[in-house]
Amino acid sequence: MYKNLLNVMKLKNVTAVQISNLLECRQATTSDKLNGKVECGFYFSEAQKIRQVFFPEYDYDWLFTKDNLVA
Repeated sequence: MYKNLLNVMKLKNVTAVQISNLLECRQATTSDKLNGKVECGFYFSEAQKIRQVFFPEYDYDWLFTKDNLVA
């Protein structure tokens, strides 16, 4: 799960649909990546696009830190 990214998305009113459109992928795919349902998460090229378009003022490493929840 990308906790920092999700929080900043809420703060700036950026939706998963907008990110899906940017990445040209299904909304379900974006949602799965955001919520940690896909282990690989975002590819570097995807993360670059997201940061460049929506969140250029944030540090890449902080924005895309994954919170691994252990069940």
